[in-house]
Amino acid sequence: MSATTVEQDEAPVSWALRFTLADWDTRASVRSSQHDYLLPDDVPQQLLTRYWFPPAFLPYLAHPAIVAAGREVTHRLTANHLVHFLDYTTLLEHRIVNRAVEVIVHGELPAFVPERMKTGALQLYTDEGYHALFSHRLAQQIASLYGFADRPQMPLRISRLNALIARTPEHNRALAWFLLGFVSETIIARELLDVCRDSLVSSVNDMLRDHLTDEARHSRYFAEVFHYLWLTLNTRQRTFAARTLLHVIDIFFEVDERWLRQSLRSNGIAENTIEDILGSLTQLEAKRLRAKTGAVATLDALKKAGFFALSTNRKLFVKAGLIDE
Repeated sequence: MSATTVEQDEAPVSWALRFTLADWDTRASVRSSQHDYLLPDDVPQQLLTRYWFPPAFLPYLAHPAIVAAGREVTHRLTANHLVHFLDYTTLLEHRIVNRAVEVIVHGELPAFVPERMKTGALQLYTDEGYHALFSHRLAQQIASLYGFADRPQMPLRISRLNALIARTPEHNRALAWFLLGFVSETIIARELLDVCRDSLVSSVNDMLRDHLTDEARHSRYFAEVFHYLWLTLNTRQRTFAARTLLHVIDIFFEVDERWLRQSLRSNGIAENTIEDILGSLTQLEAKRLRAKTGAVATLDALKKAGFFALSTNRKLFVKAGLIDE
């Protein structure tokens, strides 16, 4: 199918029956969760055995100088990382993912959009607004508890995604927005799953698990829409999509050096230690490994859609270190 649009009567019945978020009325956290995401009164007691953010997810915490600095410094660093992550999530949900959803809802994509796809997109849009709300509220509480004043900061990832959109030609911009949402939603479910495996402060754990429950469905939704859309794209659009996906995945696994440097410095970490940490995180091989392991769900969705059936796409992604030959 090489046409840039698909008429309604050409859309396969099997596709037309998909695209809603299953049991959304009873399963979406905005409709069903009883959690208030307020910090518990016994935070100091919980922090004797729990964390704000899993240390295993932040490899720089294993640096000997940070270990030697003690548990209190680790808690401040993980709290600061969580606040930054939640502030980033608020921006991501509102300004990136929901913009990607809008191009589906309002027919901006180069394909016919079935009504069920629009309905699913509106359900997802509602979810993301709620995720932004509870992320913002929890970030405020933790920032107040620790006295974090310099927030929110514009995350490097958001800035780079916006810059990518700004330099995209107008005729491809809606497709680019969708691809940003596709990568974001297929990556974040993996990120949250990894986070929720550790023992966290109870309200943080509640929030992340509710978020994960929603995002697992969002990941499936975006994967299905990508598959549907990929069948409609012409050769030029497919070439643009492949190169854009590479750029977007690269952005999602880049270290925000400026923010991390400031976080470490504000907690009394010596400059030579900071340089050591940043050096290990920004090496090309380290970044490629993060992308290859972190984008597993994204790469799997591409494979299922037939994306890698094109040898040019396989070669691009092999060269980037994302898949094996």
